[in-house]
Amino acid sequence: MRPHNPIDTPGQREHELLALAYHQHPEIAAERERLRGYWLDLAKPSEAMRSCFERSFEEVMYGAVIWALNQDPLYPEAITITRLPHALRGVRIPGSRWGIDNPDSVYRVIPVDHAQRYVIRGRVAGRRLVENYFTLWNRHMQTVGLLDGKDLVVDAQGYFDVSVDADPPAGRPNHVRLTEDAHEFYIRDVIFDWANDRANELSVERLGGDPSRPPWSEKENLARIKQYMHDWATNTTRWNRQALDKPANAFSFVIDRDSDGALRNQIYIMGHFALPDADTALVLNVKMGGAAYFIAPITNVWGTTNEIVQRNGCLNRCQALPDPDGAYTFVLAMRDPGVHNWLDPTDMPEGILTLRWAEFATGRPGPDLGVRSALVPLAELDAVLPAGVVRVDAAGRREQLERRAQSYAWRLAENGNT
Repeated sequence: MRPHNPIDTPGQREHELLALAYHQHPEIAAERERLRGYWLDLAKPSEAMRSCFERSFEEVMYGAVIWALNQDPLYPEAITITRLPHALRGVRIPGSRWGIDNPDSVYRVIPVDHAQRYVIRGRVAGRRLVENYFTLWNRHMQTVGLLDGKDLVVDAQGYFDVSVDADPPAGRPNHVRLTEDAHEFYIRDVIFDWANDRANELSVERLGGDPSRPPWSEKENLARIKQYMHDWATNTTRWNRQALDKPANAFSFVIDRDSDGALRNQIYIMGHFALPDADTALVLNVKMGGAAYFIAPITNVWGTTNEIVQRNGCLNRCQALPDPDGAYTFVLAMRDPGVHNWLDPTDMPEGILTLRWAEFATGRPGPDLGVRSALVPLAELDAVLPAGVVRVDAAGRREQLERRAQSYAWRLAENGNT
């Protein structure tokens, strides 16, 4: 029986294949070559970060194409913009991760225009998501409207409609009011339990009759794609500087949640790590502060996560195990430290951590929220780990990683001809 994959819709498939054709267009190929040199000069990567550039560069550039091709508010689609590489009808589709992606999140965008009316239709899964937001952005990725998925009114089968227009709600339960500077929806479904959670089903319809013009031309699409490719490289480097300009292995910088696309009801603490050698670990002791959701993902300077399916390139609160006191201890090391909560940097001695807390029981984080970090020789790890930290041997690690890969597989599966 095929695993149900709400991401793999007919519209998504056609969009990915169209994006692949544009990705291979001679003009876009030439622009990629120009941007390759531009980004390397801008980022000035270390040897380690240079070694992962090519695979990340492909994803960021293809991700820019995916996003740029769903910007016409007269012809909107609900398109997933961040995915791992996968096969579609026997064709290899590049990954599209970028922008310090959260591996738990399914990100979808829908373009809108203040003068138009829309309805977003969908269905929630049987297990409601721990975190799901319909965020309305302006062109600068600043929030101008928000619908919390927990507030969605659904019928007995889980179906819902969200009305989207410039009018007041007027009694409509699921309504997002368009402001004059509204540009697009950025819809985030957080898959906390990879094996059992599923993204919401989503589609969009523009109301009001035939569009006033045909879809944008190839020339217009090419120009927009080039701009997005440039912006994705430039913005990623700018965001990363927030972490890279701080001391290594210290995590105290809190991202401004009113800019850069960060949701206001989340706490992000960002920093970068640098391991001096393969015999040293970074030990992180994390306090939850009442958050129902937490994740520790590792990204490189190109803004993409490393290996997250076959290796522990990220761990969320569902995948990690707590200490006896309720805190969480993570060990980031290039070699397996023999603890369950191993953050594996995919053979990279350096990288960026963007620790994310969300969904606070009282609506506000508790005073204990935070993280303490220390570099520790692996040979001295036992002396610094809290009592009760769960250990794993080689067999236990294999079992953990097999479960991990199996739990992610549905996100890359094709549903057949549906």
